[in-house]
Amino acid sequence: MGLGSDMYRQQILDHYKNPRNYGELEEPTFSHTGENPTCGDTIQIDVVLADDEETIERIAFSGDGCAISQASASLLTQQLQGMTVAELHELDRDDVIDMLGVEISPMRVKCAVLAEKVAQDGAKIHSGDIEIDTTQTE
Repeated sequence: MGLGSDMYRQQILDHYKNPRNYGELEEPTFSHTGENPTCGDTIQIDVVLADDEETIERIAFSGDGCAISQASASLLTQQLQGMTVAELHELDRDDVIDMLGVEISPMRVKCAVLAEKVAQDGAKIHSGDIEIDTTQTE
């Protein structure tokens, strides 16, 4: 492992210990929660869209999980600020893994991409592209 890899590991630890945009937003345009059932990571993403209903004006996350899931959420919220919803939907898992800057084992990919998936699903629910069945009971 080279010096660059250590730098990214430090970045992950920093975002895990000092997450950016952590918390909940008052009156978000949309909010969505998701979890990774294999390891128990849970993330909620709150988004406030600008008046154009396309630009992410403010974004925050909350939840619990491993260092990878929480650092990924912190890094992602920094990146998404000012982006459009269309740009959010264009992101894929490779973009998120590249953002982390370290190799992720196949078992940890779901941890790394949880925040991306939650944000994308929340935007799809908000726009009506995904419907939630509220009649189901647990």
